[in-house]
Amino acid sequence: MISFNEFTLNNGLRVIVHEDHTVQVAVMNILYDVGSRDEDPNKTGFAHLFEHLMFGGSKNIPSYDEPLQLVGGENNAFTSTDITNYYLTVPASNIETGFWLESDRMLSLSFDPKALEVQRKVVIEEFKQRYLNQPYGDVWLKLRPLAYHTHPYQWATIGKEIAHIENATMEDVKEFFFAHYLPSNAVLVVAGNVTTDQVKKLADKWFAPIPHGNKKEKNLKQEPGQTAKRTLHVEAKVPAHALYKTFHMAGRFHADYYATDLLSDILSRGESSRLYQTLVKEKEIFTSISSFVMGTIDPGLLVVNGRVRDGISLPDAEHEVDEVIQTVLQQGVTERELRKVKNQAVSTLVFGEIELLNRAMNLAFASLSGHTDWVNSEAEAIEKVSVQDVHRVAHEILSPQNSSVMYYHAIK
Repeated sequence: MISFNEFTLNNGLRVIVHEDHTVQVAVMNILYDVGSRDEDPNKTGFAHLFEHLMFGGSKNIPSYDEPLQLVGGENNAFTSTDITNYYLTVPASNIETGFWLESDRMLSLSFDPKALEVQRKVVIEEFKQRYLNQPYGDVWLKLRPLAYHTHPYQWATIGKEIAHIENATMEDVKEFFFAHYLPSNAVLVVAGNVTTDQVKKLADKWFAPIPHGNKKEKNLKQEPGQTAKRTLHVEAKVPAHALYKTFHMAGRFHADYYATDLLSDILSRGESSRLYQTLVKEKEIFTSISSFVMGTIDPGLLVVNGRVRDGISLPDAEHEVDEVIQTVLQQGVTERELRKVKNQAVSTLVFGEIELLNRAMNLAFASLSGHTDWVNSEAEAIEKVSVQDVHRVAHEILSPQNSSVMYYHAIK
């Protein structure tokens, strides 16, 4: 159970405080409700570019890292399809430095052309190294537009193509910043050896003066139900054939998410799971195989992927996967299987809450559900899932017409 207090400033900034006086540090986590799904289809990769730009100097502070390091702090950030998240850790006595730094870059970036050029080059190099010049690196650049034809999940967080970042102008940057980096589009979590009264005073001092701004309303195109199987064949110089099979599923805050997540665990979590036991150990069709859910806020994907042994064709490997899925559909899952993955899932939640930073991040994300206490209901929701629930979502999701399959052929 994560205890918290919350309040909202007049400019719309949501503030959550988690007091933990057993530690000597404080964490500040600021989540902006903007990810790659909020981008213009012709200007993708901007949310990720901004993750980099936000460390390039703000209106009154030319260097973000230097003053934080001087007070013993450290920081980082990440971008996803749904959010952009910044976090820092400092000795609790120095938490005001965090308020100073984060409020200034929420107020405005420096919009230094040199910073844009530096970060543009960094992002382009990352695009090349991680997505274009690495074995299987382009999987999600190809698989996302296969699975999504309408929703902006059809492009990866890095963007559709390098040209979108290469052609980004300062006017584009300013437009994106003032549309999304607003108090009313952010959630601030302060956790650790702090008090709620202390955080209220600091939030009023540093964040309250920032103008509310004109928050851009989300008007995302929703993905229609898929009615036919989609396939894509790709050839590349990679170590082995690989199969990627996706199925559309419910979003992160939907009631069916937990049953689907547990279904994916039954299929592939651990060496006793269905796919691993049958296709890796017994039949030796795959050298490795896994299934997982994307965990996106909007309806996402359950993904099955694996590396295929030499001499076995990708269609044959897919057929073997389908056989395992059919067994689940026809016979269901057992109470023992479900109990095992429930225990694993709840243990993961509990151990994840040991870290103060994880608690702060989880509170920030939970607030997007509309009820921050959602963070404390996950274990109960997992426990409520029945074998009947798993069987039902399996029938709703694991159908051929709901699948998109990429056959990744290894060539010599």
